[in-house]
Amino acid sequence: MSQFSHTKTLFHLPNNVVYLDGNSLGPMPLTAREHVATMMGNEWGEQMIRGWNDAGWMSLSTQIGDRIAPLIGAQPGHVIMGDTLSIKIHQALAAALALTPRRKVILSDYGNFPSDLYIAQGLIKTLDRGHTLKTVAPEDVTHHIDDEIAVLMLTEVDYRTGRKHDMKTLTATAHAHGVITLWDLAHSVGALPVDLVGSRVDFAVGCTYKYLNGGPGAPAFIYVCPGYVNKIQPTLSGWLGHAAPFDFELDYRAAQGIERLRVGTPPVIALKCLEPALDIWDLVTIEQVRKQSITLCELFIREVEARCPSLPLNSPRNAQERGSQVSFCFEEGYGVIQAMAERGVIGDFRAPDNMRFGFAPLYIDENDVITAATLLEEVISNRLWDQEKYKTRATVT
Repeated sequence: MSQFSHTKTLFHLPNNVVYLDGNSLGPMPLTAREHVATMMGNEWGEQMIRGWNDAGWMSLSTQIGDRIAPLIGAQPGHVIMGDTLSIKIHQALAAALALTPRRKVILSDYGNFPSDLYIAQGLIKTLDRGHTLKTVAPEDVTHHIDDEIAVLMLTEVDYRTGRKHDMKTLTATAHAHGVITLWDLAHSVGALPVDLVGSRVDFAVGCTYKYLNGGPGAPAFIYVCPGYVNKIQPTLSGWLGHAAPFDFELDYRAAQGIERLRVGTPPVIALKCLEPALDIWDLVTIEQVRKQSITLCELFIREVEARCPSLPLNSPRNAQERGSQVSFCFEEGYGVIQAMAERGVIGDFRAPDNMRFGFAPLYIDENDVITAATLLEEVISNRLWDQEKYKTRATVT
């Protein structure tokens, strides 16, 4: 049995379902239910308030951060968990702008997830210091990095197409112009190797409910490089980011190191749910996952293009320029995805016409790929999507 044949048995996967939406929400590890139930019964139930000390709840944010650090090429002690990805973007961007007060331009691209751009827009209005957000085509980012830019804020892997930025090269270009870098790893962590230290990244953020399989609402993480972590002053100066929170001082003093990026109460139950997911990651290397991911994505592209030659590929053809998801365009893509889901293959849709399929080797294999491509052909060829029930948009698409 290969390592991936084994890891597939460690997830709750409904019968007769091929799940190609782990790039939005990963499936549940089999041990998650029992693990969380044990925490709620033995720790919350029996220890109650003593759980903060006796069960180590207060240190979970840094303990889990240290487990994620190897997956993103970071050192222990420089990643901390908590809150949402939007909050972590706000923290990182505000800190980065404060490091370059004379510069006023944030550079991003159209492939960035919209919420990152929304956070930047809101922060600009709040600061009211003349900052602007410059958004360009992904392929043009390099040409717009100059001495006017304060922060380069990018998502490494495009959420729609899977297009992958060259993190190391863009970070080096940014640094050559004195630009601070902020990378969103939402579609990178757990999908491909990331080397924050080797790439000399300044700030990075990411989520844990996608490829890491931490469950809906799983907490986000933030990384700050060693050179900046004790220089930044958090704008969200939360109680637990204080140097001595239980002294209850009236004035804020930032804690040392990554602890200063704490904001609110650690999401203990969510962090506990993440632990069994990370236990599965201990069984494989990210390099093994990336190799198999490329194999699965390449197979899917070949199969779909042979079966549905009229569907245009909307992802980079070169596997090295692509994350772990593949998109094809179709005008009625939403209906296609709904028709496929009803027949047991779950992908997802991104407006305006992207049919997106995520390939997570921990629980997806070659047979799943063939099943998905075969069903896609059936739905397209027989116009099975052409029913009102498939065309009516749900609240979450």
